[in-house]
Amino acid sequence: MGVTVTGINLDAEPSGTGCVECLRSGEWWFHLRRCAQCGHIGCCDSSPNQHASKHFHATGHPVISNFEPDEPWFYDYRTGAFFDGPSLRPPQCHPLDQPAPGPEGRVPRRWQTLLHE
Repeated sequence: MGVTVTGINLDAEPSGTGCVECLRSGEWWFHLRRCAQCGHIGCCDSSPNQHASKHFHATGHPVISNFEPDEPWFYDYRTGAFFDGPSLRPPQCHPLDQPAPGPEGRVPRRWQTLLHE
């Protein structure tokens, strides 16, 4: 079993390369977030469906990390604070050839007008 410290499990593997729920429902995302406790990949709060936050509310898993290339940070839903954290199990981000927003072929025209602020 993985080591869990304050909502971070260093042994948790990412659930995939895209938002689990968006891929299942045929939706799209703006940016991706990774649950630091279980590895669930969900879409960010700017995305239409905000699955990363919904995962927190459903599970109580309090910490996410960014799942975008070259932007390492963590966020704690309990405190509303960003922080630097440990290296999680690879991969640290979605594949570099995967577009953001994504997935390719599902992003609508004028997607910018559909984002949450």
